[in-house]
Amino acid sequence: MSEELSLKKWNWWPLFPLYPYAYKKTVCKEIVSDQVWSIEQIQGLYYVAVPIRMTVIRVPNGLMLINPLPPTKELINELHKLITSFGDVKSIILPTASGLEHKIGLPALSRIFKDAEIWLCPGQWSFPINLPLDFLGIPSKRTKILFEDGTPYQEEFNWLSLGPINLGLGRFQEVSCFHKSTGILHVTDAIVAIDKNPPDIFDYDPMPLLFHARDRGDEILEDTIESRRKGWARLVLFASFLRPGKLNIPSLRHIIKYSFKKGFRNKKFHFGIYPFMWEKDWEESLIGIMGSESPKIQVAPVLKKLIFPRSDEILCKWLNDVKNIEGLKFFVSAHYSSPVKFCKKDCENLINQINSKEWKLCNDDDRFLSNFYKRLYEFGIIPKDVKIQ
Repeated sequence: MSEELSLKKWNWWPLFPLYPYAYKKTVCKEIVSDQVWSIEQIQGLYYVAVPIRMTVIRVPNGLMLINPLPPTKELINELHKLITSFGDVKSIILPTASGLEHKIGLPALSRIFKDAEIWLCPGQWSFPINLPLDFLGIPSKRTKILFEDGTPYQEEFNWLSLGPINLGLGRFQEVSCFHKSTGILHVTDAIVAIDKNPPDIFDYDPMPLLFHARDRGDEILEDTIESRRKGWARLVLFASFLRPGKLNIPSLRHIIKYSFKKGFRNKKFHFGIYPFMWEKDWEESLIGIMGSESPKIQVAPVLKKLIFPRSDEILCKWLNDVKNIEGLKFFVSAHYSSPVKFCKKDCENLINQINSKEWKLCNDDDRFLSNFYKRLYEFGIIPKDVKIQ
């Protein structure tokens, strides 16, 4: 194995097999000089990949990590550069109760930083069996629960909870924190900002973009700015709606017709198999979710249809709490663009959208998620009462 591959190696990928599986590129960016950094990887299914972000914040005598990522050697090397200048990792924060993609790296990361306090969002759960923390690889002796055991660095941060919401199998809850000195609100999945340009991390692996920029499995993958933007736009639609309204699944005969052509007979190209067919006006679906001049701020579409259909008031309460924060300037989320300018007016805009008639409408893009939610409700998986007292 080359030294470069060794740095990216993630041995525990079979526990949650997301692209790029065993080898994960890591990129570190400074957000605020000597105070806040973003450490990013990409993750996805079938080349439907989006950035996932761990935020590193300087705290008294050390560093705090929010949204843990799989700790490859490359990621640890980036952290050690910061540790050399600013002190060891003091705290690791898991701010979500249900997001497995944010949980999977925590056990390994907690073993590497053995003196760090672990802070968890309340209501952690596992499926199909609800296991104790130690069975999940999270050291219970140095683990605390946010709000139940207080909150870390209260002089530097305000901590807010979105939820909890009863999902039946467990709960949805997300803890956000506001960093007073930088004016940044750190969130996980609830709100995102989506830009028309693909994130820089795809410069290291543009394959997901180029793969989905095609219309048939035998098309040559051309690495151009236009192809990258087209592929990114389609990835965003997949990630936002799972099955966008302008997407069709062609017949098996059609798929095979353009598969296994010369030059495409390998895993990288999925053997030329491209089981999707986009309608000519597919780009119209981007109007509501992708910004043309700047990243579009929004409630994450998947959460809008799978988490909040009957709990809008909980979302509005959280946004009202955020709106009342003094000094709010930006937000950093675990996905898509960050940092993004964010103020009281943006919160008001989101609240107005949630309270509008259009919010509850089901368009073609929403249909798959709405029907999925409806089925879960009809089967009794999602309970009638979504509120947790």
